[in-house]
Amino acid sequence: MNDNPTAAVLMIGNELLAGRTQDINLKTIAERLGSIGVRVCEARIVADDSAAIVDAINTLRASYDYLFTTGGIGPTHDDITAQCVADAFGRPLLQHPQAVKLLQDYFKSRGHDANPARMRMANVPEGGTLIDNPVSVAPGFVVENVHVMAGVPKIMQAMLENVLPDLRRGSMLSSVSVQCDLGEGTISAPLEALQEKYGSSIEFGSYPGKEGVAGRLALVARGTDTEKVKEAGRDISAMIVSLGGKVIEAG
Repeated sequence: MNDNPTAAVLMIGNELLAGRTQDINLKTIAERLGSIGVRVCEARIVADDSAAIVDAINTLRASYDYLFTTGGIGPTHDDITAQCVADAFGRPLLQHPQAVKLLQDYFKSRGHDANPARMRMANVPEGGTLIDNPVSVAPGFVVENVHVMAGVPKIMQAMLENVLPDLRRGSMLSSVSVQCDLGEGTISAPLEALQEKYGSSIEFGSYPGKEGVAGRLALVARGTDTEKVKEAGRDISAMIVSLGGKVIEAG
């Protein structure tokens, strides 16, 4: 698993931290990246604060193969992500000619004025390339390993689909889940022993409850070696039985 490309997600917006907007983008990004073998290893939410955004961008882009940001690329005063990305890379923020034409044509076709606020959405750090937006035209952009996308879920999802083909793929993760009637306190030490047995090749986790059902614990093994994952699943089941528990469901 350690050879797989890694990624971080940076969600930007006061509305997320205030609880007015509930994020659903992280789940989508993690699932879609996981489907091509890219592991999301960290996620952060930051306010519309330039210093905080720049710091997070520089930290995360240096720590992982890819960084995906969501939010803050609209036409209003608090949409500061593009400027922050430019600042993080020490590049000027410029109007991208292709983005300018896309937006001008879009607004003209709808009878809207391409005013300065709307045209802010054409601002891209020097050297950035565009991410196509088939939903509302205003593009995202890529600077090196940083992918800047909209915060509106429908638009973000469309942008993400256009980004995926350009990413380096890793080995697909497979997993096995074993449901049992034991508590985490009971399985803690034996599960840790299994983790030590398999090392970094398998990732083990325990998750109380299953869809709100009390008295069930899901023990999960994940890895890129399918046969080893299956073996780990068998070891989990054997561990449960040895502890006097019952395997309720496995798969």
